[in-house]
Amino acid sequence: MPPSPAAPGTTPLPHLDASLSASERAELLLRQMTLEEKCGQLSSFLPWTFVNPDGSVLPGSAQELLASCPPGHIAQLITDDPAQLARLVGAVQRQFLTRTRLGIPALFHAEALNGPLAGGHMVYPTAIGLGATFSPDLVRAMSDLTRRQLRRAGIAHVLSPVMDIALDPRWGRVHETYGEDPYLAAALSVAYTQGMQGDDLREGVIATAKHFLGYAASLGGRNQASVDLGPRRLRDLYAYPFEAAIHLAGLGSVMNSYAAMDGVPVSLDRSVLTTLLRDVLGFDGFVSSDYDSLPLAVDVQKAAATPAEAARLALTAGLDVEFPAPYGYGEGLAELVRNKELDESVVDTSVLRVLRAKFALGLFENPYPHETIDVRATATEGRELSRELARRAVVLAANDTRLLPLPADRSLHVAVLGPHADTVLRQFPAYTFPAWREAVNGVMEGAAGTMAGAQTPEASWFTTVLEAADPEQLARTRYGARPLGEEIGEFARSVTVEPGCGLIRELDDEAAAVAAAVRAAEDCDVVVLALGGASLWFTGDRTEGEDSDTADISLPGVQTRLAEAVAATGKPLVVVLFQGRPYTLPDVVRSAQALVIAPFGGPFGTSAVAEVLFGAVDPSGKLPYSVPRHTGQIPVYHHQPAGTGYRKPVAPHNPHHYLDMTAAPLYPFGHGLGYTSFELSELSYEAEVATDGRLTVSAVAANSGARSGATVVQLYVGLRTAGLTRPAQQLAGFERVELAPGERRRVTFTVDASQLGCTGTDGAFAVRPSAGELFLGLDSDDKRLTGEFTLAGPVRTLRSAERAFLSETGSTAVTTG
Repeated sequence: MPPSPAAPGTTPLPHLDASLSASERAELLLRQMTLEEKCGQLSSFLPWTFVNPDGSVLPGSAQELLASCPPGHIAQLITDDPAQLARLVGAVQRQFLTRTRLGIPALFHAEALNGPLAGGHMVYPTAIGLGATFSPDLVRAMSDLTRRQLRRAGIAHVLSPVMDIALDPRWGRVHETYGEDPYLAAALSVAYTQGMQGDDLREGVIATAKHFLGYAASLGGRNQASVDLGPRRLRDLYAYPFEAAIHLAGLGSVMNSYAAMDGVPVSLDRSVLTTLLRDVLGFDGFVSSDYDSLPLAVDVQKAAATPAEAARLALTAGLDVEFPAPYGYGEGLAELVRNKELDESVVDTSVLRVLRAKFALGLFENPYPHETIDVRATATEGRELSRELARRAVVLAANDTRLLPLPADRSLHVAVLGPHADTVLRQFPAYTFPAWREAVNGVMEGAAGTMAGAQTPEASWFTTVLEAADPEQLARTRYGARPLGEEIGEFARSVTVEPGCGLIRELDDEAAAVAAAVRAAEDCDVVVLALGGASLWFTGDRTEGEDSDTADISLPGVQTRLAEAVAATGKPLVVVLFQGRPYTLPDVVRSAQALVIAPFGGPFGTSAVAEVLFGAVDPSGKLPYSVPRHTGQIPVYHHQPAGTGYRKPVAPHNPHHYLDMTAAPLYPFGHGLGYTSFELSELSYEAEVATDGRLTVSAVAANSGARSGATVVQLYVGLRTAGLTRPAQQLAGFERVELAPGERRRVTFTVDASQLGCTGTDGAFAVRPSAGELFLGLDSDDKRLTGEFTLAGPVRTLRSAERAFLSETGSTAVTTG
């Protein structure tokens, strides 16, 4: 239990009065704190600093730290099951409440990109897969359940979601994002944040938006590299999801980007972390350091000479808390204040932000995990939600010969070939528990970790806390995941599985492996070629992931050679690409009779693909990124500025944008086919909209095919504003509709004019009189219904809080009479 507010006959501690606001209580507590206690609130430690793996208290230096400069945060306590997690969280928290002078509870943080990064909890498709669903309602349901699970375990802060806009597929962390479009990223970021923080933060978990700002726009697609961005693009494009989450979801925390912009590391940049984030965007939570940001600033970016200098610059810039362990903060900050190198008021400002969060979370009244957790029930929570998200994330990219769906009458003999044919582990990328377990095993065996700040796990801790486990078997037994070959076996008469090649390397006897795959192809009715990539948290065979970038985004050569050998048999060929970012595809893949693109889908990633292949589920996923034809096109994305890339008209004397090819992508953003057909008709909209008005656009969506299906109706607008080049088009709304054969629904979008504003040449964000174009379609190049409109009226300058970010959407049945 937390410390008693007061012993009988004594004066209650004023900050423990729960009738006061979080801000009032924080101010009252701050007045009682020593300099060292204040600085401790701005630092974090790893859990094994304070307790043994069995939860027993560590003596000596741990107790001295708790007595002198107790930290405010505990980083990344990861265990095999939720009951064990809760026990250890409780053991650490009890020390903060009983062995420190003021009994201030610690704030535990965890990763939760697609479910809790902790054993015994459900895993969902990786974020790029969530993007492919175009389903904010299901993303909110996912984060809502994650919130309840984490609060049971005593964890009230997550380092998720990733709101970066990913335009460069060379960057290895694309799969952690929602894709290339700022509107889609905003819609899903808001949904995630709302579900995670809940309707009442006393039962919520603070979400952390990362990485502020422009992290995915690094030079050369390299992780942690510098970023070259102008202020208008930074605000209007890259800040859009963050700004939406601040105002629509009350975002509680933001994490800095590792990048340097215009020569200044973001971790040390007041113009980004204070002027833009707080003064312009209106953020009032606390800024969490990305792991090892200060060592990076000193040792790699060479922007500070010492930890102390980095700490002074960072705190002054607005970086409130340093994770995962003190490098310059904690006692280092106190020393700066004592030496008159840092004003104590700067420390106080950041401490108040942390304390306000702790009071708002109700940690002083309810600091401990639940006393009992049903491990078996927790493991199955979210199972059907994960399955539905995996189904909606599968994209049917091509089906020119109508090979799909395959007959589900168990009449076929299928050869399932390729590096994804007989494994489930690759469905669990970085930021999932099986991938983390694989990384711990790898690092313990001498491999290098790729997650900054966590490359060297505490061996004695983890060998005790974690039961020995093979990650592949863990994924199969704990989550019930089955390889694609087995899942296809539920529909086919018989299945032959051969890997044919490794992910990026030849197998020990490549010739024999390819020959076995070719024989399997020759003996079957149809080939399913399971290719793609893998995201790892250590230096194993991988194609993407943190600190795992590639200069060439071509499908790995060993996979291409296998595909060519198998295609030469002439058997009907379906290619399934499991990937977290787009790859450029060889001719043999482009010419396959059908192409399915699926994310790293978690426990149900393979079953969702099998269901789509055999028509048990109608595909409805939409690409959250554009698929380039060639690495040389990068970056290629649908909202390129007018006159840029494939948004520039082809010159009359050139056959293509380039001399050798078009600049257009192979598949555009929002692309995705189904097994039925959809029509859009009866467009309706206003031809003139006031700069303080609302644009309403509607059309009738109809299923003109013979089977039920779902699609995503997408609204795009483009504006011509005096003195500015704006995106040739921008996504302004989307609505997923499910329609039975012959069913018709009118889909309506209501767009506030402030959603169409931009930063002008004067630096002010405003809605300006503009000529506009719009279109409705089923992807970003599908201009089925088009129109023109005008924004009319005076320039309307807006503060961030006055903006609209997401359109209102809905659909109503249309009766045929």
